[in-house]
Amino acid sequence: MSYIERAISSVLIKRVATSKCLLLSGARQVGKSTLIKHVFSDYNRANFDDRLTWLQAHEDPKLFFMNNPCPLFIDEVQKEDSVLETIKQKVDDSDERGQFILSRSQSLALRKGMSESLAGRVSVMELTGLSLREINGIDFNRHFVPTEKYLAAREKKITQYTDLWNIIHKGSYPELYDVDRDWQDFYSSYVTTYLERDINELIDADSLTFTKFLTAVAARTGELLNYANIASDVGVSEPTIKNWISILERTGIVYILQPYSSGALNRAIKTPKLYFRDTGLACYLTRWISADALKNSAVAGNMFETFVVSEILKSYTNEGMDYRFNIFYYRGKDRNPQGENEIDLIIEEDGILYPVEIKLSANPKADMAAANPVLDKIPERKRGMGIILCRVEKKIYLRENLLALPIEYL
Repeated sequence: MSYIERAISSVLIKRVATSKCLLLSGARQVGKSTLIKHVFSDYNRANFDDRLTWLQAHEDPKLFFMNNPCPLFIDEVQKEDSVLETIKQKVDDSDERGQFILSRSQSLALRKGMSESLAGRVSVMELTGLSLREINGIDFNRHFVPTEKYLAAREKKITQYTDLWNIIHKGSYPELYDVDRDWQDFYSSYVTTYLERDINELIDADSLTFTKFLTAVAARTGELLNYANIASDVGVSEPTIKNWISILERTGIVYILQPYSSGALNRAIKTPKLYFRDTGLACYLTRWISADALKNSAVAGNMFETFVVSEILKSYTNEGMDYRFNIFYYRGKDRNPQGENEIDLIIEEDGILYPVEIKLSANPKADMAAANPVLDKIPERKRGMGIILCRVEKKIYLRENLLALPIEYL
């Protein structure tokens, strides 16, 4: 099995060197353990997926740490959060950095334990699935923001993506690229593991109903989040769906994109949008079993948009950045009271708002960005370069402040 170099590695090394404790979170199978073992091979390791290791930590934390001295990597730490208090004591008693690296499959349980035990003592980073840059071996690790500086730097590392739809369909889990793993077998096992290990203690429902829910959500990727609609399809209550969606978000299965908030946009829709974090998993759940069928399907546009949004989020996490306060969307009637306008993404940085449209078309038109001027209404913010991310072959100016950009610039 070959190791795929992860873009986050250099940032991770710096964080460990300057932090007493580091937590690496991320969904199952995104490569957290493999990354830590590869980059920090000198660390002792303990995995709470192992029953005997977990039992010792649970019954006698002091003895556990005697048998597992620092520097220590604890995998799946959310399974025994009682060790967090001991970790707190150890890091408080020493000025040494990099004593502990913890990993978790994003979990509701650990957040409470972390906030109570390690507040202010832990550096938190997120690992996602493989990015296009990682899959193609591109040595470029800046978050996507359509400034002249970014575009000029990215152009020096451009690589043509010839098998894009195969990657969208395959998904981003490293095991599918490390070995010749059967696609359906991998995702079938993934869903089973997810239900048994991450969901079993958090929901009061049989696995068949929850799998039906997963499928209903996957079919709505790239759409406004409508709890009532999903509840009707699954046959459970709307409050139950809200709780389950929250679990999907916390365990790294979906991303909830919030609408841009501004008092100047008084006719904007306040409903968030929902995106699956991995298009391969979304394809499996909705039974798109080949890349060609997906490419020519009615859902191709939504799946392409889902993929692009996920890639932009990865560009932030791989640089060690928090994207939650930088990326939004807009839909509303502030520009045209007679009909809704939408901006797929709004990227905010340094007081500038960059409107981004995501289109499957290879023939972009300026009117695809007709809603962009709505951002001029927002006080104390400037509108930056508008972007249409699409399947065009090269960078094209459609207006002085509007660029059609190949997806290769991500």
